[in-house]
Amino acid sequence: MKKVFLGLFIIIFLAGSVWIGQYFYKKSTTDPVVYKTEKPFYTNIVKKTVATGSIVPRKEIQIKPQVSGIVEELYVEAGQTVKAGQMIAKIRIVPNMVSVNNAETSVQTAKIAFSQAKQELDRQKQLFEQKVIAEQEYNKFLLEYNLKKEDLTSAENNLQLVKSGTSKRTGGSNVIYSTVEGMVLDVPVKVGASVIERNNFNEGTTIAAVADMKSLIFEGKIDESEVGKLREGMDLNLTIGAIENKVYKARLEHIAPKGILEEGAVKFQVKAQILLEPGDFLRAGYSANADIVLDQKENVLAIKEGLLQFGKKSKDSVFVEVETGPQQFQKKLVKTGLSDGINIQIVEGLKAEDKVKVTEAATPDKQS
Repeated sequence: MKKVFLGLFIIIFLAGSVWIGQYFYKKSTTDPVVYKTEKPFYTNIVKKTVATGSIVPRKEIQIKPQVSGIVEELYVEAGQTVKAGQMIAKIRIVPNMVSVNNAETSVQTAKIAFSQAKQELDRQKQLFEQKVIAEQEYNKFLLEYNLKKEDLTSAENNLQLVKSGTSKRTGGSNVIYSTVEGMVLDVPVKVGASVIERNNFNEGTTIAAVADMKSLIFEGKIDESEVGKLREGMDLNLTIGAIENKVYKARLEHIAPKGILEEGAVKFQVKAQILLEPGDFLRAGYSANADIVLDQKENVLAIKEGLLQFGKKSKDSVFVEVETGPQQFQKKLVKTGLSDGINIQIVEGLKAEDKVKVTEAATPDKQS
């Protein structure tokens, strides 16, 4: 029995010895760790923020009717250019029967009064010609006649306005004219649709929207963490999703003094004038992103920001490891400048010929 245990012990011992020998052999033949290096380089660094928004006209006017009724004719369509005073639409008045009845009664009353004034004037004229009455007395009846005549004309015009929306004196209030020059962006009504006049209690139905498409602005929103770095007059680069490979220039002209809470974050509205070149045409409503340049440096010495290392004791101890010999590195403090999130400016501490250690190690096989 003892011989069996002794044999098992010897076998286990020999197996363990073989395993330990293989382990140390593999360790001795493992490739050493090799660190990559990168040299500083000269580049342009631009620090910017992005505002999302859309393209809108600076001046957009909604044309509304002065009378209620039904759209009888439309003279324009979306995309058409119009001038100030050009006809947009014609409204057919649907008369109110009570108003028509009152207007007709007023006309009849004015006719009776005018007829009576005319008869009296004719009678007084004969007396005046016979020199029975003085001219001053005759002029009183002439004045009364003219007043009654004017009342009749006014009553007839009022009746015509109630029925058709037009009058001989003032023309047609049922014809809608453009108040500005520009492009028709939208005609939200169709022929046969009912429209409501604008008044103190109702803004009225929009017949057409007209805007000056030569003067466009970018309206967007920016986070509160970036708004403090903005100032009016800054240059913007606009990229529009619908237009590829084209960057438009803009100039910041307004920053909202009050923020708006949206989705848990406070955002401020910004507006920028779009600087269009001859031949450029943008449509209202395009979504756009504005790159706002906060700061920029040209042709400065820089490295990848990921190469920086930070000391534990002091927040200001920023350093890199510079190669002094084959796979031998020495810590070197550096002073940094502007960063764009990928590259960072090196103000002091490095030269263009230095080789900076990449902290991510690699074996010779991985390097090749």
